[in-house]
Amino acid sequence: MEFVFYAVPGIIALGAILMAAQVVKRSARVSRAWNSGLTAEGRCLRAYETTHGHSDTISTTLHHVYEFTPRAGRPVRFEEENGPATTVEGDIVTVHYEAARPEAATAHAPRPYAMAAGTVGLLCFFGVIVAFCVFFMATAHSLFADDIFNGMP
Repeated sequence: MEFVFYAVPGIIALGAILMAAQVVKRSARVSRAWNSGLTAEGRCLRAYETTHGHSDTISTTLHHVYEFTPRAGRPVRFEEENGPATTVEGDIVTVHYEAARPEAATAHAPRPYAMAAGTVGLLCFFGVIVAFCVFFMATAHSLFADDIFNGMP
């Protein structure tokens, strides 16, 4: 039974660590695209929304599909979440990309301080989750260890 007090917080902590890694990875990808200095004119091919949740709490995510032609010459398509709601199909946008990886492009306007603040905020949030899970497991361990040494089954 005490296994549950280690497994559940361990799984939650692992999930928080994996989500933190995704946040850092995405932030680094967008930063590299912004810092490369390479831009191209792109076109919004499609804009659509996805919804998640139940009747009380529904969240909507806006997706855009863009296409642009980098200096290498072959057209590249990519999809991006949470773009501006004012961008619709057919709109021309500025795309930032790396020469080595044009498929990792972004149409988000450069906002490095806002992205850094968001990344740090999410990492702090995930850190609190991991810290709470570790605290919970340590507390459970000390309670179970006290029960064993005091002769309780």
